[in-house]
Amino acid sequence: MPGLDARVSRTMLVPQSGSDAAHEWHLLDTGPELERRGVAPAGTILAVHGNPTWSYLWRGLVAASLRAADAGEPAWRVVAVDQLDMGFSARTGMHRPLAQRVRDLGDLTDALGLTGPVMTLGHDWGGVVALGWAVDHPALLTGVMSLNTAVHHPDGVPIPAPLRLAGARGVLAGSTVTTPAFLETTLSLARPALDPAVREAYRAPYRTAERRRAIGGFVADIPVDAAHESHVELQRIAAGVAALTVPALLLWGPRDPIFGDRYLDDLIDRLPHADVHRFEGAGHLIAEERDYAGAILTWLGDRAAAPTAGTSAETALARDAAPAVAFTPLWSALDARRDDDGDAVIDMAARGGERHVSWRQLDDRVRRIAAGLASVGVTTGQRVSVLVPPGPTLTAVVYACLRIGAVVVVADAGLGVQGLSRAVRGSWPDVVIGEARGLAAARALGWPGMRVSVARLPRASRRLLGVAHSLGEILDRGTGAALPPEPAADDAAAILFTSGSTGPAKGVAYTHRQLSALRDVLAAHFGIGTDTGLVTGFAPFALLGPALGTRSATPAMDVSAPRTLTARAVAAAVRASDARMVFLSPAAVLNVVATADALGADDRRALATVRTFLSTGAPVGEPLLAAAAELMPNAEPHTPYGMTECLLVTDVTLDGIRAASAAPDQGVCVGSPIGANRVLISALDADGRAVGTPSSTAGVLGEVVISAAHLKTGYDRLWLTDRGALAGTPDDDDRWHRTGDVGHLDAEGRLWIEGRLPHVLVTAEGPLAPVGPEQQIEGSAHVRRAALVGVGPHGLRQAVAVVETVPAVARPGLASAEVTADIRARTETPLVAVLAVPGLPTDIRHNSKIDRTRLSAWAERTLAGGRIDAP
Repeated sequence: MPGLDARVSRTMLVPQSGSDAAHEWHLLDTGPELERRGVAPAGTILAVHGNPTWSYLWRGLVAASLRAADAGEPAWRVVAVDQLDMGFSARTGMHRPLAQRVRDLGDLTDALGLTGPVMTLGHDWGGVVALGWAVDHPALLTGVMSLNTAVHHPDGVPIPAPLRLAGARGVLAGSTVTTPAFLETTLSLARPALDPAVREAYRAPYRTAERRRAIGGFVADIPVDAAHESHVELQRIAAGVAALTVPALLLWGPRDPIFGDRYLDDLIDRLPHADVHRFEGAGHLIAEERDYAGAILTWLGDRAAAPTAGTSAETALARDAAPAVAFTPLWSALDARRDDDGDAVIDMAARGGERHVSWRQLDDRVRRIAAGLASVGVTTGQRVSVLVPPGPTLTAVVYACLRIGAVVVVADAGLGVQGLSRAVRGSWPDVVIGEARGLAAARALGWPGMRVSVARLPRASRRLLGVAHSLGEILDRGTGAALPPEPAADDAAAILFTSGSTGPAKGVAYTHRQLSALRDVLAAHFGIGTDTGLVTGFAPFALLGPALGTRSATPAMDVSAPRTLTARAVAAAVRASDARMVFLSPAAVLNVVATADALGADDRRALATVRTFLSTGAPVGEPLLAAAAELMPNAEPHTPYGMTECLLVTDVTLDGIRAASAAPDQGVCVGSPIGANRVLISALDADGRAVGTPSSTAGVLGEVVISAAHLKTGYDRLWLTDRGALAGTPDDDDRWHRTGDVGHLDAEGRLWIEGRLPHVLVTAEGPLAPVGPEQQIEGSAHVRRAALVGVGPHGLRQAVAVVETVPAVARPGLASAEVTADIRARTETPLVAVLAVPGLPTDIRHNSKIDRTRLSAWAERTLAGGRIDAP
């Protein structure tokens, strides 16, 4: 059996409490092996499999724990059981409901003479049994760990379809016992598919119908309603779990057709202190798809340094690092201008034409929505997913949610349907507020949450979409109603999703204090006052106008597609709002410059009134920034560097970029840290890993490490990702974050960005960042845009240039001899090939971040003689 060390396999006879019977249990137990090595265990991991697996599920943890012991690391004894009638344990022929199985496990640990500390670990229905044992053995318990399990199912909601089918009358025996269908279906859930030898190992204890009886028994024991015999025991365990204060770890595969995110959300409600990690793309057999063992041993190692038992790393970070500075809520400027009839928000893309909303109207709308949401049960800490395009309605809804302490979940349409669905389901909101189109997607894709429609819908549509309330009804309920108390500064405020340009979009968690700090640094650095006025075609900043106390305008565009913004639309928004500041994404700037010929005299006069121009979201080169500056001749162009995790880190002006152009540095100069922000570099080693102690030494290529008052709290339900973002950062009173960006600091303290950490080519000469060579290549008149990617084995990567040409090629393939020669002459980097494509693949939100990982795989296939298709 692949991966299973026969030395840890044993059987033992265990008396059954309350009877004269004794049954033979099979288990994997590393205790004797640790004793043979002379290693004293730090504690015991009691691991319980589900249905229809057996202790073989935990072989990876068994092996990893022994390797840790051999390496001198803290060693945990692993006791992985085969539940009775399962695996290679005895077939008792007895009916064993949930309560009996919890007692069975207690009988085994009594027979083993198990002493604390004990960490329970369970998967599937074994997770319930393990948690039942945990609730019943508080004196031995030191923590709980679970993979895809559930302790509660909401009333009135059908159990998952696969279980309904397997447990249906007339189907149960045939699908679970007389045939191996249930077993085979479960094994088929693994992605990638299980190795045939591993599949055979899982089948080994279940070769005959007689040996599969408990598989059917487990399915039959699922409490489908309150009348089921195991319902009371499940309720008891669920209540007991909610009372646990020991450390907890929840590892989850969200592509599970049985234990979906609904059950994870319930466990988080019961164990709010738990460390949680969702392995995006993993499913039910997460133990076969991801390095769960490494995650568990890492977590156990961290627990020794944990601030307080029962406190998650994220909670501890927010609590311990919250700066003791004055806090002004994000809605304070709105409160201050509640009697002002001047424009607060202008929507140039509104249906039916330009729409103006005054401060008085906005404040009234915010207060009524806030009170109305509170009246239908929306409370502090509940999550509200907002599927509303930027404009006055979105602004009012977001500020209303913030005012009552609800956590706003912002995952914009720029993620695409698949990315948006992943984000919403992963955050598991309590409420979804959206237009009909968004609510239709919520219904079709099975998103959770009470649904609130923006418009009043016909009864049939309302019923079809599952709408509980309309926003108009919420407003009516909130008219004249009192507002609940304001949230605290360090309460959760928002979850903002990243662009997904370097993998699945991640939810970034912010507190009210951090959002207010972002407002303050923006206002201070750019001198924003009540009369500044702001035009923004960049969704994350479209909501900041009211917080800054200045009017804001959204130009006529599709904000999910930045390239739809035109120069005339920007001019119209500036004219309507009398704005002195314009904030656009790089892709939007590209199209604004491209459509400048359509500007009329009035448009150009309006743009000449702009005093500050910002473009952020991706580094902007001097030519594009200069072209935009020509359209706004009296504006100082800025291109701040930041990310969803920290929206403003450094800043550089066009003059600053020009001054840096004479420097010998490679990459894009993004300027110096803003205000009290800090930037350090963690040097890359020869293998391309950022392992250096973060420092400000000039000229060192490495990962960019940042600190700021407005830096995020952490990632939502991504404990391992959080841990990686904090690993090796300075141990001081500031909060830090590893950005994943690669670059260096120059002698003047300016930051130069040279790419992303996953895009670094590790060649025989060492690590090579892509942006510098790309800039050299883009100096060719034949090249519009370039990407440098690697082919070949790690450590021996060879560089390939993939370019968009001028004029564009009709189909992808090798670049012409003329273009290839010109490119090779311009870069110091040896190129094994130059490939030309009609368009480089970019992220959806910004339309500017090139997917070099995807291009690298495409170049490998193309140069290996594969079919030449679009990357």
